[in-house]
Amino acid sequence: GERPREKARLLMSTKASDMKQGEIVRDFPEVFPNDLSGLSPIREIKFRIKLIPRAISIAKSPYRLTPYELEELSRQLKELQDKGFI
Repeated sequence: GERPREKARLLMSTKASDMKQGEIVRDFPEVFPNDLSGLSPIREIKFRIKLIPRAISIAKSPYRLTPYELEELSRQLKELQDKGFI
């Protein structure tokens, strides 16, 4: 069957007393164990991100043009467009 994201969001946002939760559990029997009272079962890890000890994350801001650079780029693009290159 289909796996729309709306159903996943619905499950995360429903209250335990909501009857729709039972319907969602019934629609995806391979995902939910029969006993929902405890912790989730241990499952095989299919994807993992390996971390490097003591590595620092890269914090780089996106490249932005200054107003002058943007104006110059626009002028150059217009010139190329007028000449028929683009």
